[in-house]
Amino acid sequence: AKESSKDARQQGAAKDKDAKSAKAGKGAKASKEAKNAPQDNKGNRDNKDVTVLTQTGAPQLTAEQIVANSDSYIERIKTELNLTPDQEKHWYGFSSAMHYLGHNGAERLNLRVARAKRDPPDDIIEQMRNEAQFLIDRAADQRNVADAAEPLYSSLDDKQKQVFIQEMVHLSHERGLD
Repeated sequence: AKESSKDARQQGAAKDKDAKSAKAGKGAKASKEAKNAPQDNKGNRDNKDVTVLTQTGAPQLTAEQIVANSDSYIERIKTELNLTPDQEKHWYGFSSAMHYLGHNGAERLNLRVARAKRDPPDDIIEQMRNEAQFLIDRAADQRNVADAAEPLYSSLDDKQKQVFIQEMVHLSHERGLD
């Protein structure tokens, strides 16, 4: 019994480590890859195989697919909320902000991929600036969503608010924003 509980604790610790690693994000992965890059006899890293900070590989979805997925998710939220006519008045602002969050995110992804192909891997300062601008732009889009969501959210009843919270948390997990 002692050994099986020890195994369970080890498995739990491994899962926690995996979850923390996943949350660390792409930049951490790139840093780890750089740290583990082969060294020459002088301790210099071979950076030709190291990914850039802003992109760790080709995106799995195209920009168009990201926008289409985002728009279908927005419609699913609306369906789940089962809005009243009075609540519908607040829906357009929220859905528009959500659309632009997805659209702008897809454009930023394309820009990151193009920069990753173009930027020399050793131009770390420019990569850091690009990543900072990416975060600033994403934060502005997220703030627009929050501002547009406020009147909609305040018009919802308690059951709808729970649905809204679940949907937004699910979306954050899906997009890796948590």
